[in-house]
Amino acid sequence: MIRVLLAEDHETVREGIRLLLNAQPDMQVVAEAGEGRDTLEQAQALKPHVVVLDLTMPGMNGLSAAKILHATLPSIAVIALTRHDDPAYVHELMAAGARGYVLKQSPSTELLNAIRAAAAGTPYLDPAIRQAEQERDLRRRAGTPRITEREKEVLRRMAVGHSNKEIGSALDISVKTVEVHKANAMRKLNLRGRIDVVRYAALNGWLQDP
Repeated sequence: MIRVLLAEDHETVREGIRLLLNAQPDMQVVAEAGEGRDTLEQAQALKPHVVVLDLTMPGMNGLSAAKILHATLPSIAVIALTRHDDPAYVHELMAAGARGYVLKQSPSTELLNAIRAAAAGTPYLDPAIRQAEQERDLRRRAGTPRITEREKEVLRRMAVGHSNKEIGSALDISVKTVEVHKANAMRKLNLRGRIDVVRYAALNGWLQDP
């Protein structure tokens, strides 16, 4: 059972989401909060698996709450639930440690998918955002060298948490070769660290691959 803390300041919206989640056989809303500080207190006391977090709550906004949750309770998966589809919001929340980002205007199945993915340790990005990001990236990187299929697979496995040794074993290549593929791909895509790799993988749908 996935235990969920629901943080949303609009009572009507909160009630609707609670009914949706509690109707699922594998989810239970264990607490609710209407503002940021109360969210932190409830999370500290109850240690839910997932916090569904609105970004525009009174007292403390969702970004600040997400940063504190990630720093103090890193085992809890945070999912941002918002109407904001601006890439700046997305990137800042994911960099702050959020494991998922879902738009309120998307179908309710997206929130359910995000909760299940986040509880399993997999980042999740609303497909509507991912599609928009991909289109922007294509335009922005029209002249960027393409990575090879092997480089892509190395990055994908890196994004889901595999070590260089595990990647090498799975692909039947040496650890040194893994490091070369990783370095070449990150250079081509201008990715500077694992956070960039995870974000890029999420934006391109690699994390939902079988």
